Amino acid sequence: MSVHPPGPPFWQLPGLLRKLAVDRLAMMRDAAGLSDAVRVSMGPKKMYIFNRPDYAKHVLADNAANYHKGIGLVESRKVLGDGLLTSEGDLWKAQRRNVQPAFKPGRIAAQAGVVAEEAGRLLGLLRLRADGGVVDLVQEVTGLTLGVLGRTLMDTSLDGHEGIAHAFEAVQDQAMFDMVTQGLVPTWVPFATQRRFRRARAELTATVDELVADRRTRMSDGESADDAFSRMIVAAAKESDPVLGRKRLQDELVTLLLAGHETTASTLGWTLLLLARHPHVRDLVREEARAVLAGGRLPEVDDLHKLSYTMQVVQEAMRLYPPVWILPRIAQQADEVGGFPVPAKADVLVCPYTLHRHPDLWEEPQRFDPSRFESSRVANRPRYAYIPFGAGPRFCIGSNLGMMEAVFVTALLTRDLDLTVVPGHEGVAEPMMSLRMRGGLPMTVRRAD
Repeated sequence: MSVHPPGPPFWQLPGLLRKLAVDRLAMMRDAAGLSDAVRVSMGPKKMYIFNRPDYAKHVLADNAANYHKGIGLVESRKVLGDGLLTSEGDLWKAQRRNVQPAFKPGRIAAQAGVVAEEAGRLLGLLRLRADGGVVDLVQEVTGLTLGVLGRTLMDTSLDGHEGIAHAFEAVQDQAMFDMVTQGLVPTWVPFATQRRFRRARAELTATVDELVADRRTRMSDGESADDAFSRMIVAAAKESDPVLGRKRLQDELVTLLLAGHETTASTLGWTLLLLARHPHVRDLVREEARAVLAGGRLPEVDDLHKLSYTMQVVQEAMRLYPPVWILPRIAQQADEVGGFPVPAKADVLVCPYTLHRHPDLWEEPQRFDPSRFESSRVANRPRYAYIPFGAGPRFCIGSNLGMMEAVFVTALLTRDLDLTVVPGHEGVAEPMMSLRMRGGLPMTVRRAD
């Protein structure tokens, strides 16, 4: 007979639900401290939290068809619609199949020059301010990731559309509000979060329509239509209902813009913070960058594998602060995970944040140690112990581009600049749709020499 996973006693449930609203990471840490499989009963609603590589593999890969997007992402449909992040079934398969060619490794490798140029542009801007002044590095790298996204996946400059990032902050706030309230509060209710969201959604819709109109004009003039953005436009034009086609195009582009820049910006922020806290690691990155990128040159695609230690640093930053910090699912049919019964319609959570800090998988898991990602150590680790980009069929489609950005930017900035965290700034993790840094990352900027 199958046995249910352990769960917290009923008198702890109010505190657990409060943490769902105000401290989601603490909730997940508490659950991981109980067991690798935890069952939380909230009346008729059941939540299962699994924190082992083989459990994650079953939910995300082996039986992925049974587990649709869950709590948080379901509510996010109100703000993101049915884009690639939130859609399911045949719609998701068609969307993924449509844009997949734009993310092939060869195509991403061909964009290395664009990534390097954008990284060089950021470096140039920071050099001009390298007099000990304070710069919000999260804001700066967010601008960079949007610039890379526009040029690589949309063949479009996003200069002049810097407000996109601020609009997405309001979108994320609304998504989290909907998660906590179970989506029961209509968006017309005049809460401050909802007012900000309505303004942000209107701004994003106007921006998307402008970008679409410009791209269609360029396509009609004979420009290539092989980037992800153009593929979305062509697919939308084939819809029999033009209103539905326009809505899906808006949803897909908003999702591409959000997911395409937010996770990489988050990774870069945490990487730069960790390097500032660990000068000995920063010095090793600088030494490698100066050897590989000698003479002050920008990186090329062949440099990516040469910047191996920098890659390890980025991977370790994503272990401690995975951009995709939680993977929520809903079981469509009854199932078993690790011998534990999971009923249909149950919420199932796999949390990379706690999985990446599991003491049975990682020695001194709270310590920043890039050597964990030396090839010999990786080979002895379960495959699903490390899933910063998710896993299975819904593995992040932009992972190769994101890693290239993170490595190139980390190498260039560390090679030439000293970045110091402003005293008093702790770098607190804020679990939204990605694991962002509360209050940004204020740092003083000086030339390394």
